[in-house]
Amino acid sequence: MFELKTSASFDSAHFLSGYQGKCANLHGHRWKIEVTVGQEALQEEGNYRGMVIDFGDVKHAVKALADSYDHAMIYEEGTLQRATVEALLAEGFRLIAVPFRPTAEQFAKCFYEKLIADGLPVRRVAVYETPENCAVYEV
Repeated sequence: MFELKTSASFDSAHFLSGYQGKCANLHGHRWKIEVTVGQEALQEEGNYRGMVIDFGDVKHAVKALADSYDHAMIYEEGTLQRATVEALLAEGFRLIAVPFRPTAEQFAKCFYEKLIADGLPVRRVAVYETPENCAVYEV
């Protein structure tokens, strides 16, 4: 198995609706997405001969993904009152509603699925909420 690994980071706020603990409150993280792509064999011909994939393609996709969540408030659909969402939008805040509780575990799976849909041979996605703590999704 040959693998390449790259990462990108973004800053955002979130909260865990219905959670009994500190994370029920709005708070922020410096999230880090660490992506591993891989294949059993290297490409045998063409521009990418001797490679799994071009590092630049992987780095670009992971950075674009991180940038799409940067400096936003991420919340689970249906967990904020409509008036709250409207007021925040009227103030110019960037909001991202997701169809899941915005945990590191759920983000790892979500990011894996997005990168697979982009055609990358993703093996593993780790999402760090802090420098020491991450959740991993791999197939």
